[in-house]
Amino acid sequence: MVCRKGIIMLLTLVSFCFADSAMAQTSATEEVKKVVDEVVSIVSNPDMKKPENKEKRQKGLKDAISSIFDFTEMARSSLGSHWVDLTPEQKDEFAKTFETLLENTYSKKIESYNNERIVYLNETVDGDNYEIKSKVVTSKHDEFTLDYRLLNKGGKWMIHDVVIEGVSLIANYRTQFDKVILTEGYPALNKKLNDKNKETSTQ
Repeated sequence: MVCRKGIIMLLTLVSFCFADSAMAQTSATEEVKKVVDEVVSIVSNPDMKKPENKEKRQKGLKDAISSIFDFTEMARSSLGSHWVDLTPEQKDEFAKTFETLLENTYSKKIESYNNERIVYLNETVDGDNYEIKSKVVTSKHDEFTLDYRLLNKGGKWMIHDVVIEGVSLIANYRTQFDKVILTEGYPALNKKLNDKNKETSTQ
């Protein structure tokens, strides 16, 4: 259910050249760089690549990812208007399921990072909203745009959406989830996601 270009979603932040013209920009940069440095350190460490360190490596990646992504906000947005129809218990359950989905998907994909080059385009700040625009250039000289949307929550910048080639990750999920809920109901969607999580965790 995830766009294949999400493979370098976090790691592509590593080569950004940020401006220091505003305190909000500096704060967002610091939040992102801290996580990116940690992720790069994990996937670049020869010892961490050893089979016997698989669980340790995956846990490190998941911990890093969860520290910068606002999974609850992403889960809420991915369900759109259907979110208000859920009970508090269902909301908590879905948020955890959605978090596991993203963590499992991206922690595995990030491991295939191959020194993609990033060209910084621009960044904007609008109150508590922050957006980083960039383009990714691969080793084959292919390129695509990649934008990050962050929200300041309690003084900490958190990613709540990623836009690849103009397509929002959350909007993409919302379209798919809406279709399943309208045709099969929310329980069916919840089951599909849990089945997907079980499948991914065994790979």
